[in-house]
Amino acid sequence: MRTTILLLATALSLAACGAETSDDATTSPAATPSAAAGVAADGPFPSTEPAVGGDPALTFPDGDPGPGLQRQVLTEGEGDVVEAGDLLVADYLGQVWGGEVFDGSFDGDPAAFSIGTGSVIQGWDSGLVGQTVGSRVLLTIPPDLGYGDAGNPAAGIGGTDTIVFVVDLLGSYGPEDAGDPGASATDTETGPTVAGDLGGPATVEVPAGTPEPAETRTTVLATGTGEPVVAGGIVVQYAVALWDNSSTGSTWDSSGPEAVGVGDGGEFDSLIGVPVGSRVLLEFPSTGEDSPAVAAVVDVVDQFDQS
Repeated sequence: MRTTILLLATALSLAACGAETSDDATTSPAATPSAAAGVAADGPFPSTEPAVGGDPALTFPDGDPGPGLQRQVLTEGEGDVVEAGDLLVADYLGQVWGGEVFDGSFDGDPAAFSIGTGSVIQGWDSGLVGQTVGSRVLLTIPPDLGYGDAGNPAAGIGGTDTIVFVVDLLGSYGPEDAGDPGASATDTETGPTVAGDLGGPATVEVPAGTPEPAETRTTVLATGTGEPVVAGGIVVQYAVALWDNSSTGSTWDSSGPEAVGVGDGGEFDSLIGVPVGSRVLLEFPSTGEDSPAVAAVVDVVDQFDQS
């Protein structure tokens, strides 16, 4: 199963020429066009238990929510500042003001999505950019900054409902993020040629006449200093090339860091056991006319917990 890497190899070269790409943010609130929003902290706010860590529960005060977008920082983290255009990894709970929970990730996998780019609702874009990783943030979001007049009937959200989110900011990764610049390079011979300094963007090219791999090959080019990757979710940057170099692409040049699963039968499973921060060459054999051999250089940027 090479859906991600093959799509990148065949599509990102088109994106570089102006084709439109989109983020997969199916587990996070879908985007609704809206003007830029200011953020208030006047409340009122529901009480949140616990205020730090764990699966939150909300208790709402009597009366209506405050006007506009409201934000309460329940716990302020000490990590990186979330920037517009980052890949944000977060756990969240979504609930209608005074009503029912309609979505959440605390009992499953964290969500990962581009923030500040219109990939999610405006209330998230305006309320989460500028916060710090490690924070727990409560947002109350009016309809015009959420799902609009149509609401989201499938989730039980009406067109006049204010919605509330508790969001734990687990990680935020910028377009230039890469592996560990201090990774220990391995003295190894490979067929495909990988270029680029450690800690920065990488490229891969297959020299003419290089034999195609008969099976999937994984070569650690530089060993990072982080913990070994375990099954769950990781953040990667990568560059790919079809074996004849007819199509190439790079997340550094297009989408930026991506969150992918490992241990689920996907193309990144061979990264299990590789230390975070490493740079790895993956070679995939052809499995038919529509599935050519592929070379990919992957930087393991980080890993995050998944249930």
